[in-house]
Amino acid sequence: MGSHFMLNLRNKHTAEREEILAEGIQKVVAELRLVEIVDYVAFLRMDLLGNIADIVNSSSQLYLKAGTLRFGNDGDVHLNWGSLPSIDLAMEFHHRDVTVHFRLGLAATKASVTITFVVFADPEAAPEFNTAKLQSAIDDARLD
Repeated sequence: MGSHFMLNLRNKHTAEREEILAEGIQKVVAELRLVEIVDYVAFLRMDLLGNIADIVNSSSQLYLKAGTLRFGNDGDVHLNWGSLPSIDLAMEFHHRDVTVHFRLGLAATKASVTITFVVFADPEAAPEFNTAKLQSAIDDARLD
């Protein structure tokens, strides 16, 4: 039988893109954190995902062009005895010819962005040019 291995898709470009995206949505994340975590837990546990979509939409329209940031209709709750609760929300950023699917982690004192999939309509051969396209798309999507 052949050998099996997993590719490490996380590289310096992914980390740089996550940082760019995190900075680009920082104000939206601050708005999302105004909602109590218990509400997110309830919405996720009771499958009331439309409520989260509404929160994301209303929070993002303050800082980003309409339809740029969307909730991906999925999320996870991390709620254990003896630890602070956290949630992960599936999110999508789409502007110009760039689409990024990512997980937004929200915890008591931090937030995180983990990219799961990126699509560039006309990708360049050099990854740094695609990273620049992402930065440009985020800059253009901002209202401020």
